[in-house]
Amino acid sequence: MGVLVAGKILALGALNRYRHVLWFPSYATEKRGGLCECTIIFSDNEIPSPIIDQSQTVIVLTGSQLKNFEPRVLPGGMMLVDSAGLDEDERERKDYKLLQIPGMEFALSTGELHNNLILLGAYIEVTDKVPPEFIEEAMEKMLGAEKLIKERNLKAFRQGIELGASLKSNPIYV
Repeated sequence: MGVLVAGKILALGALNRYRHVLWFPSYATEKRGGLCECTIIFSDNEIPSPIIDQSQTVIVLTGSQLKNFEPRVLPGGMMLVDSAGLDEDERERKDYKLLQIPGMEFALSTGELHNNLILLGAYIEVTDKVPPEFIEEAMEKMLGAEKLIKERNLKAFRQGIELGASLKSNPIYV
């Protein structure tokens, strides 16, 4: 359920910048390991509905899910997808930017399995939609008093920002 945690953190952080923020989680009936996703919408204008067909940016934590989420990217939009398990041959459209993030590889190399926060950090750096300090404040609120958990999550988020910065200067767009 890392995608739900990352989404909630993004929504909480966005509250500091946008007048209207929506976090809309969706998950299967399984308690653990089931498919889940969430939609986060932030805007200075009123949000008419939490249900959208396509989005400007889609973040996919599992590269093997490219085909399932590709239809949800607006033409001219961007998809950030973990490069682990990514099969570029499954890509059917070329009217959006595909930014491959080696989040899982990066997480494994550092010994911290917080792929969700690495991709969130990369998103924050690449898009400049929400300042990183707002996300860090949201993480502090959500993670409570558990110091070790907060430190690990903040570390993963900051690694994602660094990864995003390196990708901005040398993007892996397909």
